[in-house]
Amino acid sequence: MKVLVSLCVFLPLLALATAEEEAVLESILRDRSHIEETLRLAADDKAGDYAAALQRLRKIYHNSIRPMEQAYKYNELRQHEISDGEITSKPMVLFLGPWSVGKSSMVNYLLGLQDTPYQLYTGAEPTTSEFTVIMHGEKIRTVEGIVMAADSSRSFSPLEKFGQNFLEKLVGIEMPHKLLERVTFVDTPGIIENRKQQERGYPFNDVCQWFIDRADLIFVVFDPTKLDVGLELEMLFRQLKGRESQIRIILNKADSLATQDLMRVYGALFWSLAPLINVTEPPRVYVSSFWPYDYAPDTSRELFKREEISLLEDLNQVIENRLENKIAFIRQHGIRVRIHALLVDRYVQTFKEKMSFFSDPELVFKEIVEDPDKFYIFKSILAKTNVSKFDLPNRDAYRDFFGINPVSSFKQLSAQCSYIGGCLLEKIERAITQELPTLLGSINSGKNPTLSSCEATGCGEKPKNRYRRN
Repeated sequence: MKVLVSLCVFLPLLALATAEEEAVLESILRDRSHIEETLRLAADDKAGDYAAALQRLRKIYHNSIRPMEQAYKYNELRQHEISDGEITSKPMVLFLGPWSVGKSSMVNYLLGLQDTPYQLYTGAEPTTSEFTVIMHGEKIRTVEGIVMAADSSRSFSPLEKFGQNFLEKLVGIEMPHKLLERVTFVDTPGIIENRKQQERGYPFNDVCQWFIDRADLIFVVFDPTKLDVGLELEMLFRQLKGRESQIRIILNKADSLATQDLMRVYGALFWSLAPLINVTEPPRVYVSSFWPYDYAPDTSRELFKREEISLLEDLNQVIENRLENKIAFIRQHGIRVRIHALLVDRYVQTFKEKMSFFSDPELVFKEIVEDPDKFYIFKSILAKTNVSKFDLPNRDAYRDFFGINPVSSFKQLSAQCSYIGGCLLEKIERAITQELPTLLGSINSGKNPTLSSCEATGCGEKPKNRYRRN
């Protein structure tokens, strides 16, 4: 009876203590309402329009660009084959930076994962050793890297080339979240300057380059105590060369400093990064504290809040423009494929012109590959086409390319025509100059892009008979 009385007294007190702890926790947690408002998570997404546009984009790529890729083995030059999963994938946001600067905490904050079973583990020591992909799913579950690479419907199948050691360090987390319906987050291991790549067991920089090439937005995160730039961070910024428009610098944990000290740290960060970012306009730097708890007292709360909203608007802009960016990416890829085909065609044509009955094919082509300027390979492309000299690939790359692929294995562009499929050059040029710009214009004008009957069936045009009089 005494035990029963004691329990009756103790249980209300325990409930009262738990309620008080929850109240204290809610008081120190930051309000997250501005995240949903800025990212417009409550708005309905036009999934049907996006699906139709992506289907049409996929048809253009498979009918007009991919045949040229395969005919001239473009993937062996650039090592970047575009899969259906990459065309239909959501925008990717990549988090890079030194260890323990708050990358995982920032992901937890944006997705509201704090105090849930699937929050990313954080700590003062180096905690993240895996590449973690946070994506949308019908239910919360963890996906092993081997499974992600084996699934052809995803865009991660090319990661198999980095070996099984890396796939063991790749993990995916699926969860039903409104933001993840529109974007995918990738959290990376922190950079540790005193660790060699061999100790990781996989090519860390090569893996980072794969994600960098496919990221729509790249957050490079620092905190006030880790501003020094070592060899591995310097290598990372070298890999980011040419992607400056996607880079955003984040000075995290800003509320841990007084205002005057924060100004000094801000200047020191620019001083450290200046030699690594050789552009006229520096990347945008956001100064705030991106984690679920309230700002420290006596700090620039209003400034940090405005910086956070500005970053969210930046992220929302990438989400809103995802279709335009995807079309622009495919068009840029098509231009590179076309330039590659024109160059290979010129190499083949020059080889055939220089060959005679008594010539040694290997010696003739070796002379052409070693000194292409002597035979006006690249200059003829600039003179006869509208290709910019800044878009031409490296000459040395073709020495390696033809070392693997004999010149005799390629046909000239004039021979790449069929009665049903049409001419490869005409199809890729029509895609670059007409079809992709038209698709982009239909999206910007708000029209619902639909597939024409020819695009739906994959039919081609009859090639013109140049030997017949009109």
